[in-house]
Amino acid sequence: MSNQTKLTPTPGQTVGPFFGYALPYEKDRELLAPGSPGSIRLQGTVYDGSGATVPDAILEIWQPDSDGKVVDRTGSLVRDGYTFTGFGRSSVGNSGIYTFTTVNPGPTEERAAPFIAVAIFARGLTNRLFSRIYLPENEEALAKDPLLSSLDPERRKTLIARRDADGGLTWDVRLQGEGETVFLDFQ
Repeated sequence: MSNQTKLTPTPGQTVGPFFGYALPYEKDRELLAPGSPGSIRLQGTVYDGSGATVPDAILEIWQPDSDGKVVDRTGSLVRDGYTFTGFGRSSVGNSGIYTFTTVNPGPTEERAAPFIAVAIFARGLTNRLFSRIYLPENEEALAKDPLLSSLDPERRKTLIARRDADGGLTWDVRLQGEGETVFLDFQ
């Protein structure tokens, strides 16, 4: 038997802070042009474990269109002002608030709960976090959703957006602590 040295793993790098020239692109938060038929505002605030806003996070979203069709053509970074792209990226400012112009996603399967997939990048995270934003309507579909039904009711609430008076959606992210958002682990 040979002597084996036990190696200590090197700690990972954090995914932030971000620099203004590296990730933004023109109209990155507009999955379609503001004011387009059916467009809504998706907004929220990113909070750390102590409840303070995180000033330099980035959120990416992927979603189907309002009919539940997933965009499968190239060019999601091109913003022509009228084509729904299915992908968006929004950085937060000092206020910790992000915003997107998008549509209410349709269900990708019959009677399924529609949702928006989210990736969150922020300082102090060694890996991006994944989550989902569910629409608050259609409680029957929400109750049958495999992910939501596997969660404690209090935890489930962290994935369901609030409908605003103007028809938009608000979904806040809590990175840890009380009311921590449910994050998904893909392996």
